[in-house]
Amino acid sequence: MKITFEQQWLEHDYNPFILFSSSGKIISLNTEAQFLLGCVSNNELFELATSYASLSFGFKTTFIELEFGRYKFFGLTVGYDDEEEIGLKLYKMPSFKINNPRPSGELTNIYSLVDLCISSNSISSPITYVKEFDPTIPEIVINSNMFIKLLNKIYLCFQENESINTKIYYRVGEHIKFEDKKYSLFSIEVSAENINHEKSKELEILTTNSNFYIDVKKKITINIPMITE
Repeated sequence: MKITFEQQWLEHDYNPFILFSSSGKIISLNTEAQFLLGCVSNNELFELATSYASLSFGFKTTFIELEFGRYKFFGLTVGYDDEEEIGLKLYKMPSFKINNPRPSGELTNIYSLVDLCISSNSISSPITYVKEFDPTIPEIVINSNMFIKLLNKIYLCFQENESINTKIYYRVGEHIKFEDKKYSLFSIEVSAENINHEKSKELEILTTNSNFYIDVKKKITINIPMITE
């Protein structure tokens, strides 16, 4: 069945949209909502829709800050005109500074940089550093000095732990655009049982004018564009 032009607009919307049944089953959703469901369950989103719905039939927009994984939102609209279906649209904050020029640096093996940081932080330290690496990330263009400085500061946020886990993985289906060209993303995720939130605040200052994009919660994630030439 051919979709209408109006439906195509919704499908390619920058903001996620989901239509639920009255029981919470997903009836339809656009591409952005599919990506969002990798970070949050459909039950949580359905509860969000029912919580912020108008008391009577119609539409209600609420400005509220929400965060699911790396996705951050500044508001939502909930609408329904019968008891059978309810729709939810979330308004996404820009995750990245999309107008920035393409990052500069040298072609580098990211695993070597991470191993270097782990080695320097493990010297005379009782902490066990656990690695979980996807081995297929190619060499990328990156500012090595800035990256090493950032990753070392991240490890300092987890020094009060017996073990620190470092994970490198692709961000499936996600990309960033520089100078009208799309680049895939991968992430370096550092996690442990405890995090020093005072030290983690320094990371935002360090990355303000850089091309590294971080999420700081119970774990710290660096999202990096995969620029290979």
